[in-house]
Amino acid sequence: MSDQNITPQETTTPTQVSPLRCITGAIISSGLAYALYSLMIAIATNFASKPLHSQNELVIKISSAVRTLVVGIVALGSGIFGIVAIGLIALAVQLLIQQLSAKPKSN
Repeated sequence: MSDQNITPQETTTPTQVSPLRCITGAIISSGLAYALYSLMIAIATNFASKPLHSQNELVIKISSAVRTLVVGIVALGSGIFGIVAIGLIALAVQLLIQQLSAKPKSN
């Protein structure tokens, strides 16, 4: 067996967590949360303005379930991005407090 086809693994250094990176991530995440929230409101308004026109009970139940699932999935995405934004802001505050309270090392 020949080891010529084996590619060497790239060594990557992990990036340092900083308050600026946390705030940048929180801004991006909150923007996505707002966009998904606006999409959810638009979808719900569209569904509410177009009622179902069917006499079949099964069709009404299935379409109601599908509408609920669509709005729920978009709401879940909005909520997740919102929680991530709050967590990143909390991490930035924690890092700032740790940096401000750290005592300078004397050699």
